[in-house]
Amino acid sequence: MSAPLLEVEDLRVHFETDDGLVKAVDGISYTVERGQTLGIVGESGSGKSVSSLTVMGLTRARNARISGSVRFDGKDLLTTSDEEIRNIRGDDVAMIFQDPLSSLHPFYKVGTQIAEAVRAHREVSKAQAWDRAVEMLGLVGIPEPRKRADAYPHEFSGGMRQRAMIAMALANDPKLLIADEPTTALDVTVQAQILELIERLQSEFDTAVVVITHDLGVVAEMADEIAVMYAGRIVEKADADTIFAAPEHPYTWGLLSSIPRLDAPRGEELVPIAGRPPSLINLPGGCSFHPRCPYVREAHKHVDPTLDPVPAHPDHKVACLLASDVRRRLWQELRSGVAPDAARKDVITEEEVA
Repeated sequence: MSAPLLEVEDLRVHFETDDGLVKAVDGISYTVERGQTLGIVGESGSGKSVSSLTVMGLTRARNARISGSVRFDGKDLLTTSDEEIRNIRGDDVAMIFQDPLSSLHPFYKVGTQIAEAVRAHREVSKAQAWDRAVEMLGLVGIPEPRKRADAYPHEFSGGMRQRAMIAMALANDPKLLIADEPTTALDVTVQAQILELIERLQSEFDTAVVVITHDLGVVAEMADEIAVMYAGRIVEKADADTIFAAPEHPYTWGLLSSIPRLDAPRGEELVPIAGRPPSLINLPGGCSFHPRCPYVREAHKHVDPTLDPVPAHPDHKVACLLASDVRRRLWQELRSGVAPDAARKDVITEEEVA
């Protein structure tokens, strides 16, 4: 059996600041197989983007402390030289950033920027690189690609700019594509088109994809596996069907409850997660989610849960102090409409905490 294309093991990315040490990523591990899609979800500030920027070699800085390993195709990207990582970035590993307007240079034509990305990694003429840029713009569904290649970024709509960024990212046939909030600030119709486009191109190129988002709805259809991040750590990881049908972490329940449902009664209010994410400089002791968790027990606030397999499903991992059967019961109650408020704590006995 071949090794995964991407193996991230115990990755930690901490930044030294005047206010203290920011633990942006605090010991995460995951793998991505060739042709597979991994969705990384969580609120803003959970460490999603920093983890993937580190894979790209874009967090190397004097104030950054990076440890662990990031093996891509057998090579540890954390120990490679700056020149090696530049050769890999944009060629074998490409990234779609969440703001295409700031990612595209306003002074250069779109086709010129895509052609430059091609020539940075391929020994081709300017004419050949331009033809490749036109070909890619056509492939991502931009009409009149030869004419549009000669336009500037401000002449594109938001959806077209994102398509241009996808064209640039895929121009060198990367083995791994990282999409960081690829549908941010786009209307829902364009969002669906962009996600469908990424899926179609993935199947054509057999590219592994990592989708970073705060919205579980975005990865509902396209992800094979989902990792839920909170405060720099992965708190739940499983295949997509399990995350949506049988999640076992209270934070995942909160994310799912905040998604509008088509079968919900008209006018029903969304259920937000109480409180706000913790400071990554002053994390609460024990489970980082405990200040917002409606099921936390006073005696266990300072116990730090590890990401452990669910007994019946070893591929489903959860970092929660509640016993697995209790988590399943609480999820079923939530689905039936029982509110997760503080009064619910009395249904959990001391023996039911793992």
